[in-house]
Amino acid sequence: MNKRQKFYSENHYRNFLKEYDEVIEFCKTNTFESDSPEEEASLRAEQFQSLLLDKIFACYTAGEEIEIIIPLLEELIEKYEIWQEKLSIFEQAPKISPLAIDDWSYQYEECVQVIGLCILLHRIDLLKRFVVLIDDAGYAGDDTLYEDLLRNVLPNRHDVDRWYHDVYTPLIQAIYSDTKEKSSKFLNDYCKQWYPAFKQAPWYDTHLQGEKGSYVGYWAIEAGAIAYLYGIDDSKIDHMVYPKDLVEYARNYRPDNGSQVARIDAGQPCNKTGYWFTPAQAQSRTHFLQGDIMPKISDSKWGDTIWYWSGEE
Repeated sequence: MNKRQKFYSENHYRNFLKEYDEVIEFCKTNTFESDSPEEEASLRAEQFQSLLLDKIFACYTAGEEIEIIIPLLEELIEKYEIWQEKLSIFEQAPKISPLAIDDWSYQYEECVQVIGLCILLHRIDLLKRFVVLIDDAGYAGDDTLYEDLLRNVLPNRHDVDRWYHDVYTPLIQAIYSDTKEKSSKFLNDYCKQWYPAFKQAPWYDTHLQGEKGSYVGYWAIEAGAIAYLYGIDDSKIDHMVYPKDLVEYARNYRPDNGSQVARIDAGQPCNKTGYWFTPAQAQSRTHFLQGDIMPKISDSKWGDTIWYWSGEE
């Protein structure tokens, strides 16, 4: 077991997987306490979504191969869609978001973690489905970090200079700093203050509960996604919550079928028609035809220009 955080043990992981299976089986034959069938359905859907997100973090923390997480992420996005459907029926609000990201709570963090997972695992198809659930509730164009996570990989995003929660300020500063050194410093600062900022979260200090507790890992997934999307040097970041393995996976991604290289250096021909982005330039998402020579951004502060696949639409 090549664990990715020091607090996690093999017994921790084994206990989690056993309890996960037991809870799933329990929920199949038992109902949640509620005042109506609609409320029960909403509570049930939320529980299944929350359990699966915990499983994803547990797998990553335990040191599982990153590819194992991908089918779990597919299932997770489906769970969010089911929860949103059941919640909308219960609340009689068709476009309600499953995550209230404007409230200062762990729900915004959960949102950007899921977005970060979709980006770092190169599942833009899943990202589109998840973002619809948030956008349709009226959150599109309201928050800088939310939009900056999306604008390199999804079309028609917003340029906005305001954000909901101050804790994310260093991460936003990392995007907009005028030097590579400053960007790296702000990224590191964000990782250092990330855990203390979430004392109200239900997962805070769960590593103190022992091997039968609910700890599954502490991960600032969004920090890794920003480093990847904006070409920020993370070589000196050694903080426990920074998902370095996921970022390296994203940077070196190769599709299983070998038919497409998902990153191309400037000066090389495009190998697939579609949209590509480069961290070397803000708002760089551009459509290229197969065979086009990928351009170099000559005035970039980041150095070499590397283009990353961003989807066909």
